[in-house]
Amino acid sequence: MPLFRDEAVVLRVHKLGEADRIVTMLTRRHGRVRAVGKGVRRTSSRFGARLEPGSHVDVQLYSRLPEGQASPGGRRGLDVVQQTESLDAFGARIAHDYGRWTALSAICETAERLTEEGEPALRLYLLVVGALRALVVGEHDPALVLDAFFIRAMAGAGWEPALRECAQCSAPGPHVAFNVAAGGAVCDGCRPAGSARPTPASVELMVALLGGDWPVADASGPGPRREASGLIAAHLQWHLERGLRSLPLVDRV
Repeated sequence: MPLFRDEAVVLRVHKLGEADRIVTMLTRRHGRVRAVGKGVRRTSSRFGARLEPGSHVDVQLYSRLPEGQASPGGRRGLDVVQQTESLDAFGARIAHDYGRWTALSAICETAERLTEEGEPALRLYLLVVGALRALVVGEHDPALVLDAFFIRAMAGAGWEPALRECAQCSAPGPHVAFNVAAGGAVCDGCRPAGSARPTPASVELMVALLGGDWPVADASGPGPRREASGLIAAHLQWHLERGLRSLPLVDRV
């Protein structure tokens, strides 16, 4: 059973038997990994508290399969957690704050949905760590941090919405219409029926979130934030082909 060690963010946990847990993690070098944490639900567990959603850990696992080999169906199978060291307990540090905790939950769910088991996703891993660290620091509104994560994660997945040019004909903007199925902003000639008509301030906010222009994002008003959040969430969920369970719980106040 080959051992391997990696940095990881815990995305999700669920119970297994009376004392174990299955832990879903996004690792730095091995992509999404599912592993069994044996006995971690016991109060005497040495590392149970380190394997909670949002935890950033250095983890050692042993694999039931040789490195790079997948089980039938393309899955790696369940690895086994052997040792963990905490790098940062992002989840525990903001568990008391509903707005930041629900944003963390939506980030972790999105990261799980955007990855495949055993497929390296370094860019997304770094994006998740950066977003969770930003939630802990609290310098920006949690909803803005979440929307920035969403739109940058979509860009990394190849789903970046067109904002400065028409998504269909590439005519330079600004354009007054936005259509999720069309790929973002659309000109009058390409605009499908039923397209949204966001305000210029909402589009500029999305541009700022995509480019990391936080002075512009922080200075935005509640109306553009609400409209931009709706468009970003709709664009993401359209590409995911189903809704995020955690998104309705996010505090957008």
